Amino acid sequence: MNVLVTGGAGYVGTELVLKLAGNPDVSKVVVYDNLSRENYNLFINASKHVSKDKIQFEFGDLLDTRKIRKVLTGIDVVYHLAARASTPFANTDSHLFEQVNHWGTAELVYAIEDIKTVKKMIYVSSCSVYGSGKQLIDESVAVNPKTIYGVSKMRGEEHVSRLGEKMNAIIIRLGNVYGYSSSMRFDAVINKFMFESHYKNRISIHGNGRQSRSFIHVQKAVDSLEAILTKDIPSDIYNLTERNLEIYDLIDEVKDLYPSLEFIFINQHLELREQKINPETKLLKYIPLKQTNFTEELAEFKKHFTFQASV
Repeated sequence: MNVLVTGGAGYVGTELVLKLAGNPDVSKVVVYDNLSRENYNLFINASKHVSKDKIQFEFGDLLDTRKIRKVLTGIDVVYHLAARASTPFANTDSHLFEQVNHWGTAELVYAIEDIKTVKKMIYVSSCSVYGSGKQLIDESVAVNPKTIYGVSKMRGEEHVSRLGEKMNAIIIRLGNVYGYSSSMRFDAVINKFMFESHYKNRISIHGNGRQSRSFIHVQKAVDSLEAILTKDIPSDIYNLTERNLEIYDLIDEVKDLYPSLEFIFINQHLELREQKINPETKLLKYIPLKQTNFTEELAEFKKHFTFQASV
């Protein structure tokens, strides 16, 4: 089958494209990306084991209706990862979020509806659509986004949900992704803490450190997304996350790896927004998550740093 991955040069997208290229059920992987993050590691770091002849790159924007329709020709499955990304509760660049995450997704859905050849669409959304709170959230909880980013992802979901009446349309709400990828994002909290710990020996903590977040390792996210390709999963919304951690928990874990680590609090009097997602998601019925040790994951992450800084 032929697969299109929008945002295929991004953090999760890079790993997904390489994984799909190694899948014997996949004949071609088309990467559609405007390279707005200026991350080119997809193009230079592929393993010699990757079937490079399977991968095709198309430079383009989601709002380029003509180009979108062109690249959808002959495509069986669409993974829609392209998005203006943000940390969970950031609230800036409202116009960009609306244009890319909302209307860009709308243009892609309109094109899929018109072409009528795509059999399955997987939309990678975000748990940010739930907003914040202290209760444990599952898929039955109504969305209540608190940021422009969360609102834009919710609007994108609304367009994709419409496809569920005509084809297999699956929405995956990801928790905060962490872990090594050749196309790293270092604005994500765990990745940021690891980088700062390794090269600065000091991390900055905003708020009182008691805020919780929901996390999933990048490879587990990619493995689950790839498995959806051939699994018989009904059109619906599924959370994909693994564990909830307070910022204090993260500090303890990182400090075990870097015993001399210093940390400072910024606006410690503030109680920042938090979010806890029930790891027992509906997706586990179809795709189980491999059980791993968080401490070992961070230790493995550490091995990917090129050198140890002098601090």
